[in-house]
Amino acid sequence: MTSAADEAPLWQPGPDRIAAAAVTRFQSWAAEHHGAPAEGGYASLHRWSVDELATFWKAVAEWFDVRFSTPYEEVIGDRSMPGATWFTGATLNYAEHALRASEDPLRADAPALIHVDETHTQVPTSWSELRRQVGSLAAELRALGVAPGDRVSGYLPNIPQAVVAFLATAAVGGVWTSCAPDFGARSVLDRFQQVEPVILFTVDGYRYGGKEHHRADTVAELRRELPTLRAVVHIPLLGTGAPEGALDWAALVAADTEPVFEQVAFDHPLWVLYSSGTTGLPKAIVQSQGGIVVEHLKQLGLHCDLGPEDRFFWYTSTGWMMWNFLVSGLLTGATVVLYDGSPGYPDVSAQWRVAEQTGATLYGTSAAYVMACRKAGIHPGRDFDLSRVQCVATTGSPLPPDGFRWLHDEVADDLWIASVSGGTDVCTCFAGAVPTLPVHIGELQAASLGVDLHSWDPAGEPLTDEVGELVVTQPMPSMPVRFWNDPDGSRYHDSYFDVYPGVWRHGDWITLTERGSVVIHGRSDSTLNRQGVRMGSADIYEAVERLPEIRESLVIGLEEPNGGYWMPLFVHLAEGATLDDALRDSIKRTIRENLSPRHVPDEVIEVPGIPHTLTGKRIEVPVKRLLQGTALEKAVNPGSIDNLELLHFYEKLARERR
Repeated sequence: MTSAADEAPLWQPGPDRIAAAAVTRFQSWAAEHHGAPAEGGYASLHRWSVDELATFWKAVAEWFDVRFSTPYEEVIGDRSMPGATWFTGATLNYAEHALRASEDPLRADAPALIHVDETHTQVPTSWSELRRQVGSLAAELRALGVAPGDRVSGYLPNIPQAVVAFLATAAVGGVWTSCAPDFGARSVLDRFQQVEPVILFTVDGYRYGGKEHHRADTVAELRRELPTLRAVVHIPLLGTGAPEGALDWAALVAADTEPVFEQVAFDHPLWVLYSSGTTGLPKAIVQSQGGIVVEHLKQLGLHCDLGPEDRFFWYTSTGWMMWNFLVSGLLTGATVVLYDGSPGYPDVSAQWRVAEQTGATLYGTSAAYVMACRKAGIHPGRDFDLSRVQCVATTGSPLPPDGFRWLHDEVADDLWIASVSGGTDVCTCFAGAVPTLPVHIGELQAASLGVDLHSWDPAGEPLTDEVGELVVTQPMPSMPVRFWNDPDGSRYHDSYFDVYPGVWRHGDWITLTERGSVVIHGRSDSTLNRQGVRMGSADIYEAVERLPEIRESLVIGLEEPNGGYWMPLFVHLAEGATLDDALRDSIKRTIRENLSPRHVPDEVIEVPGIPHTLTGKRIEVPVKRLLQGTALEKAVNPGSIDNLELLHFYEKLARERR
């Protein structure tokens, strides 16, 4: 039998590429200055990065010349999780670092941003213009009374104005938070009401799939339901005038003002991201200015190998952490490509066309998009000039083996394919891209530097070449500093540390191979992850169960072996109701209009009842395991279920689908 270690890689970087990679140069420099191993390649560097955690992060800060306006006292104070403290005593500003390239006279007129819409028209924003707009808007935010720690919200698509608004917020020490405009009012309010924003940036609508989607009514509802707002800023994306009482975007960014960067503590909040809200309101995850600066410099500068010559394109919306990650490409001096539109309009080749037109060197997308391209039989390498694309990265769900083969065969046979995996919770990758390592089909190349990644069994024993829980046994700088409105930290603790005390359990099933690569098997919890946008089942239930015909419902998101994603909605009907086409259409319309078009179920299936735990909670994960083919006795503890007979329906359905 051939072991995993004997399998030939799909791709192997050549010696010139390895020598030129930033991570290679970093290792040589860190060996000279900080005692890192000079030999042994990436594996030895990674081992050093977790064995000597404080020294590693000190080296990262020095290598990338992080500007601490007040020097730090120690790299890591308290190491406990949760509660680790980083670069204690230091002050800095994220926006200052994001705009550093604008200080170089030779780069002032080069593009910092390239915006592309569905017409595939490119609109660049130079570094000097980005700096000017951020300076003007930051001064206006201060004039509106925005102080460090105040929340500033955006109901915006992936447009340059969103980047400017975020950077201006960071410059004044405010806390940014955003939702995409395809989210319905209820989804947005479930998020924004928690953090009580003082400013709201909005658009009048957006274009998607060749159509205009007006949002005036939704914006009006947000204004009514967010009583803490001091000002609303109107961005006329569809050309509509500002509603009464709203400020006009153009006036706020008109001045020629040098930005003033508030120097804040390393752990000062930068933004609030949101979990899916599986068991209630979405968790409001707070990450720090300093933690994101050092983590994203490491991840983008070393793992993604980005620098000033690169163009960084990732298909995302402002409601996904990948937007925040994309904007951080500015930290490395790279040009960031913002595509605002449908991933498949006017045809499934849309993203490849953007990559060609913008000269993207790193192009990121979802595994689902790659598999859709494969299914459609397109030929990107033949039909587009992708000669500048050095790396195609995928996330959102595991990239199936057929996806690796298709990218290799249909894009380029010398293509670095980086399947990566992380989470909103840390806004970075636990494992994925390493420019100096080979790529094996179906595998992430390795754990990221500074990430003490393991696969554990239920007893907390490490596993190799076996499926286990993804755990991280030492702190990372971008782990949440806290959750909003979680004063005693209990919700934060229970989200990651309730299974293995003091150890981060992420909720993914993984295999760590003997060669150090990683295989992701999907979520070990009930998060719904569609096209990279996560949403919790609770949002679905709230919307669907408003319908009088629905007694109760259960929604499952299932990663399929072929790379697909099947999302059925099971409904227990009220007495006298019938699941006909009209009711199916009503259910789907309710979800589309109130939540998100991405989370309309693939099928609506009537069931005799919804199974619960003895405490009344719907059992989503056991049902998901049954649908994946797990035997009933292994999928659930029978003593914990209120009606075991109900599970036989899902067991039978799984057999029928195989």
